[in-house]
Amino acid sequence: MVESNSEKAGNNCNYEADKHDVEKAFTNGSGGRRSLPGIKAGFEQAIELCGYGKFHYVLLAICGLVSTSEEMDVISMSFILPSAQCDLDLNTKSKGWLNSIIFIGMMVGAYFWGSIADSVGRKKVLIVISFMNGFCIVASSFSQTFECLGGSGPVIWSYFAEFQPKAKRGCMLSFMAAFWTFGNLFVAGLAWLIIPTNIGFVTSIFTYNSWRIFLMVCSTPSFLVAFLLFYLPESPKFLLSKGKPDRAMAIFRGIFVTNNKKSPDLYPVAELDFDEKLMQELKEKRESLKGKYTKMLSNMAEHSKELFRRPILKFTIVSITINFTFHIGYYGLMMWFPELFSRFEEYSNTFPNQTAGVCIVTEYIVGKGNQDNAICSAHIPSAVFMESLISLASALPANLIAILGMDWLGRKFFLIFGTMTAGVCSAAMYFVYNSTQNLIATAVFSGAISTANAALDCLITEVFPTHLRATGVAVSMVAARMGGIIGNIVIATLLDQYCPAPTIIVAVLLIGGGLMSLFLPNTTRKELN
Repeated sequence: MVESNSEKAGNNCNYEADKHDVEKAFTNGSGGRRSLPGIKAGFEQAIELCGYGKFHYVLLAICGLVSTSEEMDVISMSFILPSAQCDLDLNTKSKGWLNSIIFIGMMVGAYFWGSIADSVGRKKVLIVISFMNGFCIVASSFSQTFECLGGSGPVIWSYFAEFQPKAKRGCMLSFMAAFWTFGNLFVAGLAWLIIPTNIGFVTSIFTYNSWRIFLMVCSTPSFLVAFLLFYLPESPKFLLSKGKPDRAMAIFRGIFVTNNKKSPDLYPVAELDFDEKLMQELKEKRESLKGKYTKMLSNMAEHSKELFRRPILKFTIVSITINFTFHIGYYGLMMWFPELFSRFEEYSNTFPNQTAGVCIVTEYIVGKGNQDNAICSAHIPSAVFMESLISLASALPANLIAILGMDWLGRKFFLIFGTMTAGVCSAAMYFVYNSTQNLIATAVFSGAISTANAALDCLITEVFPTHLRATGVAVSMVAARMGGIIGNIVIATLLDQYCPAPTIIVAVLLIGGGLMSLFLPNTTRKELN
């Protein structure tokens, strides 16, 4: 039953090279076994002849869980804003900084770990980052001031993409992007279950209440994936780029055995087609560098310089610009949805028969908080969690459409369509006049932005060459985190002072950033460089 479901999932992604192709490689026309010397193949042919099956679905599950844990790190901050405002004495501006702190950690971590991943390998770096993420979240739950909260981000996309054949890469990268939605839903459900309760304890010198326990629970997936990653091999594409074809061949054979349940001797590739000139350059580079750490630092510096040289320079600038503008809107609004839901609920409870737009609601909340006799309340109505869950769940059908159509309609189509739709929804939020209209606008925004995010992840991962892929994605992530930081700070500053500005700014940036993708090459169903 498991195998039949897996094959059905593979057919949905329009993958041509399946187990029948592997059979043809070493059977004759009458069905009998033949023993011919193996072929010499490049990376794309080698990974296709491995077939597609159990290994790739286990890889998807583990890498998807890494993606889920990262999104849980990010989105969990948005759910503690209303509940932590009394403990940490937060106003709107400090809430914006609280939302931004995790992006600061992820911005620094993205470049540092991405550069190392192009030098020492994807798998090792991912394991270290997962453990660090878990420990950072645990430490954050004990923090008694908001300045101590933070986090870091992984480089999972390069690793996952380098195991995928070109015909299926867009589909599977979109599938992994859907795990961000699962992370959002999981966090919203946990927040609903844990934060409204009275579990925990409060003393005169130390507080460990429900929202802190919620953060502690959110750290669990990071520790889990750190152990699961030990089960996976290093990227064979990375090993080839480092002049290690024997290790890459061993991994290909292992994938072949796992997917086809056949002897490794039956793998039809005997030798990997490897550029001898590149091997010589790699050998000379290794001989010219003394010491492991000197080599690693030298590689990090060289990879970073290469990104800003022709012909890669154009890709780097465009990817930085798209990620910066996109994530101002993505995280700039998404992180504030629970807060907006909470404000609408508070206003409707006070004025049950009146309708009001987001700016009128905000003016009321700000005015109420500025009163001298204002009492801080950390109570969050259940409707806030329900509305958050609905808006996040709306991304599921959008993710399904992206999975089925990414390799058909292409990355640029989904990116432009998603950003334009999300931009229109952002502008429309200024015109909503009750919580129901606000929920509809945020739900459509969530679905559209999730589709665009899946396309952006595919496009940026594929556009850089292998030896620069993790570093290129890392630099793009730095721009994305910077967008998240600025988006949250700007929205926090403008939301209370000049309400219409945030939604209009986000709309313009999303649409403009999406159109920037027209300057990037078409990577749909193309070989990885």
